Amino acid sequence: MTQAAVSELDERVRGRRWTVRLDAAGRSSTAVRVSCSRPACAEQRLPSAAAGRAAAVAHIKAHLRAAPAPRATAYCACRLAGCHTHLPDTGRPRTEPWRCGGPVVLAVVTDREGRWWQVMECCSRCAAATPGAKTAATCAPTAPNRPCPTGTPAPAPAGGTGAGAPQFSDHQVADSVPVPRVAPEQRRPPQAKIAQRVIPHDLRPVALRDELVELGNLFRAYQQRDEPDLELLADLQERKARAFTTWADVTSEGPLRWEARRAEQAAATARLQHQQRTGGITGGDGPPVTRLLNVPGQWEHARSVLAHVADHTPLPGPDARLLVLMLTLRTAHTGTGNLVGQDLTALGLADPEDLVEKLTACGWLELPCTASDLLASRPENATSVTVPSLAPGEDGTGPFTFGKKMRPKLSGWAQKVISDKKLRKATAVTRLLALTLATQADASGPLGSGGHGIALNTVAAWVPADSSELQHLVDQLTAADWLTDAVLTDTRLTGRLTERVLPLTCPLRA
Repeated sequence: MTQAAVSELDERVRGRRWTVRLDAAGRSSTAVRVSCSRPACAEQRLPSAAAGRAAAVAHIKAHLRAAPAPRATAYCACRLAGCHTHLPDTGRPRTEPWRCGGPVVLAVVTDREGRWWQVMECCSRCAAATPGAKTAATCAPTAPNRPCPTGTPAPAPAGGTGAGAPQFSDHQVADSVPVPRVAPEQRRPPQAKIAQRVIPHDLRPVALRDELVELGNLFRAYQQRDEPDLELLADLQERKARAFTTWADVTSEGPLRWEARRAEQAAATARLQHQQRTGGITGGDGPPVTRLLNVPGQWEHARSVLAHVADHTPLPGPDARLLVLMLTLRTAHTGTGNLVGQDLTALGLADPEDLVEKLTACGWLELPCTASDLLASRPENATSVTVPSLAPGEDGTGPFTFGKKMRPKLSGWAQKVISDKKLRKATAVTRLLALTLATQADASGPLGSGGHGIALNTVAAWVPADSSELQHLVDQLTAADWLTDAVLTDTRLTGRLTERVLPLTCPLRA
């Protein structure tokens, strides 16, 4: 330190500095001790590091509350220590010495691991340069023309205001008052967005831009709601579809038109979900229908399972198709599931034991026991079965997209249909036809989309029955109060599901 610096230090009071540390209290314990460098502070022992950190922070805060304000005449404590907290030690002399400056502050510095906290009285420039430092207090402004440490009067700031703070420097001549900061340039207001797309500020017509901006704000407000409002969401999606269609017409951008179609689909789905939840979909003129599967996504999953089973049943015949369907629903998510004998006997199959043995022999089904043991198993000792083709692959995906919570809902729905009280004596092919019709009807019961009936090739793909016996199956469902007004032609089956069946249906989308 030069002689001039020593002289300056003699005329200035040293900046205060104290440290609070957190250390382990012993090797075989989780206890810690909190110590403070100030002599009057007693050591504390805490049972854990978390409690120790909380006590250390509280101790620092108590010091800051009790400590006097930073002193304008204090010598920068950081400079006393060589400014090592923010100047790297490269081993080579700096071409330019660090120049302290600014008002004196109380700065709090801590390490990243939370093992020590240090408070120092230093200049604001050192505090700003120290990583992680936080300013707890700043000294009050001093009067103009206050004598500097060397006795040279400090120049009065422009305008005559008393904002002159002590300037600490490696030189004895005080620096001139810093030039006031220029106010930052006024930032441009944030760009308006909708669906992660920026709405151009020069988009024309202006009415279209105003509509897009308003829709963006409404969608963001909807996301902040505590409870969903599907009717409101459907209205917003319809407005978005119209606005994006107009936007696409104006700019000729293809992605905008695709986004408009997505909004139309989202509006239709939200509207249908709202109708389902509020009872808006009814069975004709009767009361609202409460369906076992009440979400459009569940209806699509039910149809996907029926289509998968129709394409992947390893054995011919309706009995094998129905058994494979129920086993698929039990094991769809992971390829494994639990079964008891009653699950198989309730299907009304001609020879369930023989079918289980054939499915095991062809490798489609794996059992830890014999088929007869499976049929004899009871709920308290259910049998774990495996369908290898349904197990997820290396990428974690299987043939179905629904999750583990959806699988039991679909299985319960199918079980409800095939165990209907008026179908208990029906054959497997009749029950398969009942399942198919439940997924191929309109919301109010008419078969086919819009009530136009079902093509016979669709029925034949999902129900393994000859066209010659189809009329007999339709008559059975009519007698079971499952179907009414049925008409079978060479190409289509028309009719309506009865009102009692509507809770079990999976309506087609309009």
